[in-house]
Parts: sequence; structure tokens; C-alpha cells
Amino acid sequence: MNDTTQRTTGRIEKRLSMSIPVYLTAVTEPRSHELTTTENVSPHGARAISKRSWRSGEEAFIAPLAGEFPQVARVIYCETRTGGRFCLGVEFPDRSVKWADYTRT
Repeated sequence: MNDTTQRTTGRIEKRLSMSIPVYLTAVTEPRSHELTTTENVSPHGARAISKRSWRSGEEAFIAPLAGEFPQVARVIYCETRTGGRFCLGVEFPDRSVKWADYTRT
């Protein structure tokens, strides 16, 4: 990615369009998880669909159904979609995720 693209998108990594089933829950409400999917992913972030609105800066757990331990993610943005759904962009501040490991399930 060149410097111009990085300045306009804020990203240094390219996102890959991948629909991966994940569990998503707020760190503050771990019992209220939802089964959802990603729309796109990168080693340090993802865009996922949710049933609820999220606040920028809120922390979430994301766990691929393939069985890896939940990753702590920080919500960067949340956009309203049709049908009462939301898209949230999250980043993984503590480690990278190898999403390709979850496409073979």
C-alpha cells in the first residue's frame, strides 16, 4: 500500500474479503455473545456484522468458530446497516490473527 492510500484509509495493511464465522461479545457482557461473520479481515483487524450498535473504543471478544481462544479487539467504528444490523471495524492491539487458518473448516 502506498503512502497516499495509507493517508486516505488510515490502514497500513490490505483487507481481504473473507466471510468467517465468529462469536462476538462485549468484554463487559461476556454472557451475551452472538454468532456472526466477518466481511473482511487483515492480520490486525476485521470488519464484522453485529446485531447491536457499538461505541468507538469499546472492547470486544472475537473468537473464530474453529476454536481459537477469543481475541480482544478494540472497536474503531460502527456503521448502521439496513435490517437493524451494524458493521463494526475492529483492531487487534495485542497480536495478529492468521485468518487463513479458519477458512478450511
